Amino acid sequence: MPIEFIGMIGTKLGSETIRTAGPVIDPGYTKRFARAHEDAGFDRILIGYGSGHPEGSQVAAYAAAHTERISLLIAHRPGFVAPTLAARQFATLDQFSGGRVAVHTITGGNNAEQRRDGDYLEKDERYERTDEYLGILRQTWESEEPFSHEGTYYTFEDHYAETKPAHRIPLYFGGSSEAAYRVGGKHADTFALWGEPLKETAEQITAVRAAARAAGRTDLPGISVSFRPILAPTDDLAWARAERILAAIDDGSGFFSTKRRAWVESGKQPENAGSQRLLAAADRADRHDRALWTATAKATGAGGNSTALVGSPETVAQALLDYVDIGVTTILIRGYDPLDDAVDYGRELIPLVREEVARRDAAAAAESDSALVGAAR
Repeated sequence: MPIEFIGMIGTKLGSETIRTAGPVIDPGYTKRFARAHEDAGFDRILIGYGSGHPEGSQVAAYAAAHTERISLLIAHRPGFVAPTLAARQFATLDQFSGGRVAVHTITGGNNAEQRRDGDYLEKDERYERTDEYLGILRQTWESEEPFSHEGTYYTFEDHYAETKPAHRIPLYFGGSSEAAYRVGGKHADTFALWGEPLKETAEQITAVRAAARAAGRTDLPGISVSFRPILAPTDDLAWARAERILAAIDDGSGFFSTKRRAWVESGKQPENAGSQRLLAAADRADRHDRALWTATAKATGAGGNSTALVGSPETVAQALLDYVDIGVTTILIRGYDPLDDAVDYGRELIPLVREEVARRDAAAAAESDSALVGAAR
């Protein structure tokens, strides 16, 4: 089964190791960034969400207008737009882009961040709202007649959306708590995890699949896992580069605000389960499995997908294949030098993974055909 690769774009150059001046939205850079991912062979690009960030569907529309093939994965927080309106917004963009839209649901793991946009629900309530929201979203896309809804968070009458998506819009879902497993297991086409060690990732996959079965599903969600690959021609050179990246994070070369850095240095635990899990892995060891490095998660307070895979392209490709072996179907990768790393991934990393997966698929198909021939004799 082919592996899906997702990248991530922003509207200006910047990362944990690169601080840049200038406007928040640089149209020229955004266009180059999106095209670089398309040229590199990525399947999708994620447009992230933040209470102060450029609005994601507008960024996606701009990226779609300047690319031809690549799909757009739009991070979306339920609760700030009515689900019926959001459904029409995504369906409209899906039509204009030729069926290239997917939605990545982020319920929200930080109360202060939620309140910046006026959301005062607590975490458990947010997941209950997301459950209701996603059901309405899918029904709006698929209903061929008006429908009404009376729920805990949304009530409306006789809604019908004339604008339908150009294709079945995939729903991605992120989270690492029991509530996330429950809601994402029920609704997600692909459940997204951050890059933990193999053992812990396998445990999460088991939890997601169990939640999907408990919701009555027979079509289990795909699994996405995300990393920050650090590549160089050899493993030794890659580790030397990794240490330079860590030093740049520590000395404040990147986009961390003074307030954020003070929070990281305070040692306070983040509210969301995903970050807590990454920091727990970092506390156990800096290095795990074949190439997983957690020092970058500790240095940044695990405020996002922040664990790295370090090594030559061959080593990192094998590390990614280790995750494929335990059930991962989608790989999200982004670098500390965002645009240049995306180009390098397309040149040096993605082809290695895809070639090996294709070889395995061909071998499995040949074995299956041989078994069928033997059974027919």
